[in-house]
Amino acid sequence: MSREKTLRRILDGGVVAVVRAESGEALVKVVEALADGGVTAAEITFTVPDALDVIRDARKTLGDAVALGAGTVLDPETARAAILAGAEYLVSPTVNPDVIRLARRYDKAVMPGAFSPTEILTAWEAGADVVKVFPADVGGPGYLKAIRGPLPQIRLMPTGGVDLDTATNFLRAGACCLGVGGTLVEPKAVAAGDFARIRDLASKFAAIVREFRAAR
Repeated sequence: MSREKTLRRILDGGVVAVVRAESGEALVKVVEALADGGVTAAEITFTVPDALDVIRDARKTLGDAVALGAGTVLDPETARAAILAGAEYLVSPTVNPDVIRLARRYDKAVMPGAFSPTEILTAWEAGADVVKVFPADVGGPGYLKAIRGPLPQIRLMPTGGVDLDTATNFLRAGACCLGVGGTLVEPKAVAAGDFARIRDLASKFAAIVREFRAAR
């Protein structure tokens, strides 16, 4: 899948699920449940044991039904391994120009994490497709709105602090999409194998995005 097509799918869906767990054992089913609920973009973080195997298995099982990415990508070596395993985009908590450059080399979307206006602009100028504002719970929607004032050209994805109560406010503040972790991929639900719960939460987040956009 081309970088442009991946980016369009992510932006159209409006939600990127951050899939993080102490075991990678059931995560393919987690991603499947997310897709069934309407969240068709998910990043497998490299804090997950055997993350590359999870990415490979998810790609093999789900094919193009999900825009599958890799998260917590801190260096180009990890980025390259993730792409070879089947990741279509890379997400990081920090700005590493080498990771951005590698993603561009292989025509993959990249979303580095930044917080200050200087970091956010640096990431964008280095070639980021979307800048992940992290941790977004520190400043909340108000901070995102303030950043959008002088930097309206930059696509921002708040991550951290996005839940069912704050999602609409982040969208109203100018978020192009939402990065959602534990409030969507609930650790308790993952541990219990409660995929119906994850599917239900995905449906709720997807509905928030649809309703917000329909009302604009």
